[in-house]
Formats: sequence, C-alpha cells, structure tokens
Amino acid sequence: MVSLRRIVSAAFLLALVSGSSLAQLRVEITGVGSQQFPIAIANFARDGQTSAEIDSIIRADLARSGLFRIVDAGSQPVAENANVNLPEWKGRGADALVVGSVARLADGRFDVRYRLLDTVKQGQLDGVSLVSTAAEQRLTAHRIADRIYEKLTGERGVFATRIAYVVQTSPKSWELHIADADGANPQAALRSREPIISPAWSPDGTRLAYVSFESGKPVVYVHSVTSGERRAVANFRGSNSAPAWSPDGRSLAVTLTREGNSQIFLMNADGSNVRRLTTSSGIDTEAAFSADGASVYFTSDRGGGPQIYRMPVSGGAAQRVTFNGDYNISARVSPDGKQIAYIGRRSGRLQVHVLDILSGQEIAVTDTSSDESPSFAPNGRLLLYATAVGGRGILASASTDGRVRTRLSGPSGDIREPTWGPFVK
Repeated sequence: MVSLRRIVSAAFLLALVSGSSLAQLRVEITGVGSQQFPIAIANFARDGQTSAEIDSIIRADLARSGLFRIVDAGSQPVAENANVNLPEWKGRGADALVVGSVARLADGRFDVRYRLLDTVKQGQLDGVSLVSTAAEQRLTAHRIADRIYEKLTGERGVFATRIAYVVQTSPKSWELHIADADGANPQAALRSREPIISPAWSPDGTRLAYVSFESGKPVVYVHSVTSGERRAVANFRGSNSAPAWSPDGRSLAVTLTREGNSQIFLMNADGSNVRRLTTSSGIDTEAAFSADGASVYFTSDRGGGPQIYRMPVSGGAAQRVTFNGDYNISARVSPDGKQIAYIGRRSGRLQVHVLDILSGQEIAVTDTSSDESPSFAPNGRLLLYATAVGGRGILASASTDGRVRTRLSGPSGDIREPTWGPFVK
C-alpha cells in the first residue's frame, strides 16, 4: 500500500506540463440522450476581419456543458437583424436559435450583436449588443454563451470564468498559467526555474495562492492576478504546502511540518495569526473549507490509510467522511456545500468520485485511471481535473453526475493540478 507520506512527497515533485497553444477540444457525451436541449447556432454575419470565431466558441461552450444538442445550422450566416422563419428552424429540430452579427467599428473595436429565439413559442428570449476589442472577442463569446445557458436552464453559466494550472515548459522551467474555462487563451502569471504546485483561487478571483520551491523548499505565496505582486505567507521551518482559502477570503488553511508531521494550520490571508487546527500522530493535509466556512475537510492517514475527514475550524473531534475503498484523497467542496469531490482508488484505478454529504451516496464520475486534483465549477455543475491518457497528462472536465466528459489536450506535455476560478463581477 502506498503511504500518504509518499503521496505528499510525490506531489511536491510532480512536473506540471501543458500544451499552451493549439489546444484541441474533444467533447465526449454519454447517457444524456433526449435530456439535451436542441439548439442551433447560426454562423454570425461578419463585417470586417474578426479575431475569433464567436459562433464556434458558443457552440463548443454549450456542447461542453452536456445540456445541449447542437443542431446543424448550415454554413449560411444569419445576421442578428435578419427576418427569421422560426417554424422552418423548428422543423429542422431546433427548439432555440441563435443568430448574430459582428461589425468592426471606426475605432477598431467590434460590435457583437446576438439574439436568442424560441422556435416553439416563436418569440425572442434574449438579445444584446457587446462592444469589445479584438483581444476580448473570446470573452465576448463566452459571455454570450453564459447568457444563453442561463436563459434556457435558469442557472448561471461558467464559460466566462477562468482556470489556473502549472505547466513545465522544460526540465528547469515552470509557469503558472491562467486560461479561459475551456483551456484556451493561456497567460503566464509566473515563471520559475523550480516547481510550482497547488494553485488555489481566492473567492473573489483576484488572487492565487500556490506553493513554490524557488527558495529550495516548499513555501506558500499569495499572488495578485491583476498586479503580479506576491508575498510569502507561509515560510516556516520544514514544509509549507497545500493552501486553501476560506469562503470569505480572509483566511488560509495550510499544511505545515514546523511542529513535526504534516498538520493543518489556519492563518490570516496575510500570513499572520497562525494557529494549529489538527493534532494527530499521522499526516493531515489537503485542507478544503466547507461552503459556510465552519468546517474543514482534509486528507489523513490517522486510521491507517488515506481518507477524508472533517472537523470544525473552532477545533474539536475529527469525523471520518469517506468509507468506500482504502484510499481517498484531495477533497473539494461544491459551491452549495452538499457534495464533495475527491480522488478514490478502486480496483487500482484513481478516479474522481462525488459524495452526497447528506445521503452518503458515492458515484465515480470518470472512467479513466490516473485522475487527480478535482475542482468544482462555480455553478457546481462540472468538475475540472487532470488525468492521463496514453501516457500523457491532459486537462479534463466532467459533469457531477458523470454523464458528460470533456477532454482538452494540447499538442504535447502533461497537465496536472488545475483549479477552477470563481464567478467574478
């Protein structure tokens, strides 16, 4: 049996690699069938050269959610102000239709207009005009996809949110990347000649906490996404690792070895007021706050093998949460606090599992065998994680019921430890 101590040590040494361009998105949908909403997204009419295929991005976003079946709209553009024959589109199998236009303005920006039409009730559900620069075209497409998603499902979409991950570009070069939720448009927030691991978004999306080895040992930093400024908040004797934000963004839970074995400590987000939370003879690590901030979930081998436990942030007894299998690690809590996602080993396969906290029902949501680092989308409908296919790490997502799986793979490299950012204003 692999010990938790070995797992934690190995996590420090993992090379986190990503293909940062030319990503190829493959959507794999299983088990949804007639539950999908049929929608057609016509090609947008274009006036002037645009930097992004807005209609294609919208189609990919909606397909990736697994809730929509994309009806072939043909190659003919349909402008936002076109006189549309809705019964004809209904006859083609679409219950909704998206049409739009992109026009270049005199100042070089683009006016993107779209309408969402109901072919059943034969009326308009939504329409908007968004002005953006060439660099903002992908974000504009994601925002339109979010509007469509919310109008048709009643829930907020996550396509305009961001993700973070670490990429190793060479044997001695690591980068912390921030990208669109679909993995495209990556930007390097930090470069280092030593490993960077365990990125974690602050609840307001303005900061990232992570672990860097640039000083020769693991140190926890908090990094401003907008300014690039950062500070070491946990640089104690021994190892400093696995940062996790409290829901209000005021506190961090970290794993420290300054008093012996790896244990969970709480501190203010600026590194002050450090206090120990867990006390065990084993290894306690990988903390995650409950949605209300009153409890912390964490991985511990105090019972002989790695399992997920929970205890109040005010202190007290820890309660075991996972009981299926002999190996469960890396818990993350859903935004509504009703589920946790984690990596469980079953029959030798490391897969993402989701546990309903109230009922105790567990389901495996992936069908791969080397998964790691699950992270909930801010609307709680999807999970981002890393896995390995054909000996190569890839970025992937799955619905929390396991019916929809999406793989995002670059041209080369291994991807690990992604984290999904929050909704931002």
